[in-house]
Amino acid sequence: MVKSYLKYEHSKTFGLITSPSSNVLWTPDENVQNAALRQSGAGKAIVGADEEVLCWDVKKGELLSRWRDKDCVAEVTSIARSTADPDVYAVGYGDGSIRIWDSSISSVVVSFNGHRSAVNILAFDSEGSRLASGSKDTDVVVWDLIAEVGLFKLRGHENQITGIHFLQPDAATVGDDDETGQSPTPNGTVNGTHDQPGFLLTTSKDAKIKIWDMSSQHCIETHLAQSNGECWALGLSPDGSGCITAGNDGELRVWSIDQKGLASLASHIGQDTNRKYLQEKGTLQRQGKDRTTGITFHPRGKYIAAHGSEKAIELWRIRSESEVQKTLARKRKRRREKAVAAQDGTGDVDLVNGDDKGDDLATADILDVIVPYVIVRTDGKVKSVDWGRGSSSKTLHLLSANNNNELELYSIPSKPPEKKTKSEEPPEYSRKFAVDMPGHRTDVRSVALSSDDRMLASSSNGSLKIWNVRTQSCIRTIDCGYALCSSFLPGDKIVVVGNRNGELEVFDIASSTLIETVKAHEGPIWTLHVHPDGKSMATGSADKTAKFFNFEVAEEEIPGTKRTSPRFKLVHTRTLKVSDDILSLRFSPDSRLVALSLLDNTVKIFFVDSLKLFLNLYGHKLPVLNMDISYDSKLIVTCSADKNVRIWGLDFGDCHKAFFAHQDSIMQVAFIPHNQDGNGHHFFSASKDRMIKYWDGDKFEQIQKLEGHHGEVWAMTVSRTGEFLVTASHDKSIRIWHQTDEQIFLEEEREKELEELYENTLTTSLEQDEEPGAEKAEVAAAGKQTTETLMGGEKIMEALEIGITDLEAMQEWNQTKGRQTNTGPPDRHPIFLYTNTSAEAHVLTVVQRIKAAALQDALLVLPFSQVTALFTFLQIWAEKQWNIPLTCRILFFVLKIHHKQIVASKTMRPMLDGIRQYLRRALQRQKDEMGFNLAALNFVGSRMKDKGSKDYVDEVIWEEEVEKTGKGKKKRGFVDIA
Repeated sequence: MVKSYLKYEHSKTFGLITSPSSNVLWTPDENVQNAALRQSGAGKAIVGADEEVLCWDVKKGELLSRWRDKDCVAEVTSIARSTADPDVYAVGYGDGSIRIWDSSISSVVVSFNGHRSAVNILAFDSEGSRLASGSKDTDVVVWDLIAEVGLFKLRGHENQITGIHFLQPDAATVGDDDETGQSPTPNGTVNGTHDQPGFLLTTSKDAKIKIWDMSSQHCIETHLAQSNGECWALGLSPDGSGCITAGNDGELRVWSIDQKGLASLASHIGQDTNRKYLQEKGTLQRQGKDRTTGITFHPRGKYIAAHGSEKAIELWRIRSESEVQKTLARKRKRRREKAVAAQDGTGDVDLVNGDDKGDDLATADILDVIVPYVIVRTDGKVKSVDWGRGSSSKTLHLLSANNNNELELYSIPSKPPEKKTKSEEPPEYSRKFAVDMPGHRTDVRSVALSSDDRMLASSSNGSLKIWNVRTQSCIRTIDCGYALCSSFLPGDKIVVVGNRNGELEVFDIASSTLIETVKAHEGPIWTLHVHPDGKSMATGSADKTAKFFNFEVAEEEIPGTKRTSPRFKLVHTRTLKVSDDILSLRFSPDSRLVALSLLDNTVKIFFVDSLKLFLNLYGHKLPVLNMDISYDSKLIVTCSADKNVRIWGLDFGDCHKAFFAHQDSIMQVAFIPHNQDGNGHHFFSASKDRMIKYWDGDKFEQIQKLEGHHGEVWAMTVSRTGEFLVTASHDKSIRIWHQTDEQIFLEEEREKELEELYENTLTTSLEQDEEPGAEKAEVAAAGKQTTETLMGGEKIMEALEIGITDLEAMQEWNQTKGRQTNTGPPDRHPIFLYTNTSAEAHVLTVVQRIKAAALQDALLVLPFSQVTALFTFLQIWAEKQWNIPLTCRILFFVLKIHHKQIVASKTMRPMLDGIRQYLRRALQRQKDEMGFNLAALNFVGSRMKDKGSKDYVDEVIWEEEVEKTGKGKKKRGFVDIA
């Protein structure tokens, strides 16, 4: 009989506030009723957290919602919010996919897949109908959110995209320069609305800044954005009149954008090609000399925030026109004074006479316009910032997402208008709110479960946190040293932590206090384990000793009284000295043996009572990092930095099996602690390759792979019942993996792995990379072959084959039936008999089920031999007027792809003529219907307008009239209001 195993699946993630891979967005909390809270700018923070998007209440530090697509395991790399619809967010992922989320229902609206690697940056246009995405694969893709398709791919940059913004100049900005006023744009729309494609501003790590014309889909201008290497960030002013690019060594370069020129270019095709729309205005220098990774303008446009990877955010202020004029006047006055002083026959006569022509604001030095305001010092290294938009204009709110798993909101007083101060003192800022409680600042190095599996202790450098396993809420946070190992003591009221400085810290959970600190070792305490009898414990350290401690409760006198109080103590009883550093220590469940792994790659096993050597286990090529002993004390499993797992027998110390288990150092192994389901010899291994694996220790087979972490897995613990395990990783997340009722078989798992490998290699081979020497086309189709599109193409092919056969059979039967009435129906495919549909309806249903975003790539899979069958069905759909938009979309796309072959084919010409006639008829009908509906709406609108005007008595005017006349006679004031 084939053995089956129960499957483990990821169920919960906690301990993660924000990932350093993604940016942060501040959004107002629309549900807040209190005006004071709205002014505080607390709001909500939208952040990426591994593969999820989290929405935090900044003031309360509570998690409001969690957006996760179960089909996606890649981490979030970019988030953008639509200005037209505040509930719509675009989220870019590490695998190059983009998902559009509706925050009100926390679900995916549409998915796009067009990039080969991680999406760096996203930007919506002002109408929210288009989305531009920039990726590490150097491509910029523009997506149509209404039609749910990729419009085109722009490929001018030579390195990853670091900044992207839409430029949509109004006709109002053209002003008097445009002689024709409101003229039709190249795409037939009237200028003055944002219906024209507009322009796209992009920057890349290749240090170039480009403007792209969206209507002609090509680059119209390129500049070198930075003088010293890469360009890392782009900030666009809210009015679109200027931008700032940021590079290495704290250099910020300021650019002005000629909006009038761009608006004029959008309205006329034949324009001066030598005109420059980007003008460099000067360079600013940040105080921090590292690379600038983010730059953002305040929504009101008067302040700029820039940051690198240090613990600081630098704020700059844009001076008002009058301030700049005063500065220029002061400079002119100073120059005149110098000229007068130097006018001993050599001075400049024009300067002395006041003929200095430096009044123009456009020629003012950029350092006179943009001045440093304040440097905000943060708690951790800054990853991303966003401005909070409180209703008060007196304070600025700045939300910072830090690399140390923390969100902070700072409040900075804004500069009062035209206030004269003798010395420009930087304003006093304050940290108003922070979301830091639900996670550790540094990597979790150790996790431990209580005896009833209800509490979890996680320890890191500086903090010990106690979690409720069921609700994933943090119950206690206690300051500690640099923790390397930890464990609950029997009773689950005390946690003991081993530190890097050789101290054991004993904490009482109920009171969150440090009971005792024991200086146990001279070096780091790498491991500790509680004896199975619950009365003692042992620790292993880098000082080459293992020490044994008993748990005792001593009566201590309360100072100044005769009373005593019980106090828990660790009492050192024995010391075992070995030849090298101890990395791991385990007691056998039968209390007979204690195993120590040493830095010399060996494992030594001693008797617990006499501490005499029992066995030496040789075999690993690098130090054994961790080990565990099975419930029956018969097997010991060891894992090492040599990426191997070895299973040994504890009776003779023989190696049962050694196998290559992971792609990197294996940090921890753990047996299931009981044998209730015959799984006592099953164990888990966790590695720095981000993987957890489930093994059968008797058959030496891998049962299952648990993928999900986005960083090295440092710690793992299995529950007493074996129903779940907990892992902690370098990505700051703590994950719970639960055992399900689903059965898995080893053969099926191997088949699945082979299928995944095949699919990955297939999709990789379909991504056609150009030859290294070949010149890239500037514009390409926005598509990417994925497993989904390949399957979609195969479904269409299958439906066409079945459909065309059935169609021919039914046509033949109908002709025969006309001649012989008693002819029986033909043998049809079971799918038509089951659903009772025609062939054309079945093919249309199959095509409709394919997502709009994947349809074009699915049609690319079709060979040309299938196009004739597809056109046959397109003609029937057009004739019956079924789903005309979809019919037209398929028709136009196939015509574009196979144009030459279709033109050369004699059989397709009459088919195309027929389709054209049917489509024109359908379009005329839709046009008439829309005209009728518009006329009806206009009529209803005019009737509503007529009925919407009413006469009513305004009480205020009435009372005023009474007071004026002074008589009891009431005069009424009639106000006409629409």
